[in-house]
Amino acid sequence: MKNSYKSFNPEDLVKFEPDAKVGLIATVNEEGLPHITLITTFQARTVNELIWGQFSEGMSKKFIKENPHAGFLIMSLDRKMWRGKAVWKRCVNEGDEYLMFNKKPMWRYNSYFGIHTVHYMDLVETYGSESLPMGQIIRGALLTKIAKKAASSGNRARILRPFAENLFNSLSSLSFLSYVGDDGFPVIIPVIQCQAADSTRLAFAPTAYKEELFSLKEGMNVAVFCLSLSMEDVLVRGEFKGFSRHLGVELGLIDINWVYNSMPPKQGQIYPDKAIEPVVNF
Repeated sequence: MKNSYKSFNPEDLVKFEPDAKVGLIATVNEEGLPHITLITTFQARTVNELIWGQFSEGMSKKFIKENPHAGFLIMSLDRKMWRGKAVWKRCVNEGDEYLMFNKKPMWRYNSYFGIHTVHYMDLVETYGSESLPMGQIIRGALLTKIAKKAASSGNRARILRPFAENLFNSLSSLSFLSYVGDDGFPVIIPVIQCQAADSTRLAFAPTAYKEELFSLKEGMNVAVFCLSLSMEDVLVRGEFKGFSRHLGVELGLIDINWVYNSMPPKQGQIYPDKAIEPVVNF
């Protein structure tokens, strides 16, 4: 079991400040399903409060205002990680934090857009600093690569496009799984070893974060966010099919039923295809 804390270690706050990090927020949509968004501006304002700057539109901003319960993950370049739960409380378009974000080099010299909104969240729970178990992750990635084809769904339909399938299958990509816990807060678990068995199914060997992954219940809805080192990403959602053995390797399986592009300039649902509606109002 992870240790739980009600505040951050003050010495960790400076590690959250760089934009060169992975910052994720998991939210809950109107159907009660998990959604994950990359927020590189995510950082702590105090040991009990989190802030992040918004520069683009996306579903997570809508979801978090309708349901303020959120999960978060911050991962620094030295592979240190912080996770937990927080509650969204307000957003502003001015003030000290607004100026702070827009003075950062990434936004100060951006010719196209800057931070237009700052969001504030109260920390509910965190688990302290964690180090990525790279040995277990590498072993899991290799085992998944060996056995995943034997775990393919047999479905000839194409859900993941070649770009997204290749993104999941790159051994340098980072993947994170989220589900909505019994308390209504989304949970984020690293599944960096996760890969595409085919264009309709994801597979992962539970070598890292085994206790957390074994808490997943067969049939539950999960979301998986995949991110490359060049900040290309894709979000999928699907049904967790449980664990089973393939070529002697235990794999967790997820059958994909929804795909979302979260990258600017235009975020949106990719699968299922959305009907094109004519413009009738001018």
